[in-house]
Amino acid sequence: MKNGLNLPLLVQEAVATPISAFAWADVLVSALAVILLIVVEGRRSGVRGSWAAILGTLCVGPSFGLPLFLYLRERQRQPRQARRWEH
Repeated sequence: MKNGLNLPLLVQEAVATPISAFAWADVLVSALAVILLIVVEGRRSGVRGSWAAILGTLCVGPSFGLPLFLYLRERQRQPRQARRWEH
């Protein structure tokens, strides 16, 4: 809050120690893997709204984007009649 959105400072602090650099690298690799899965599986399965899962991955993280994509994919797989009765 004190420095606002200072991206150079964020990167500097993120790689300040080897363990923090490893943690951020892990999140980045996970995010790339999730985005790749969303793009490939989304096209293959024709999942509508997969752009929202990519946006969620970029804004919040893989722990938001992956479950959102899996929900969208499962929702599309269910027959329309079954969806109506589950509420």
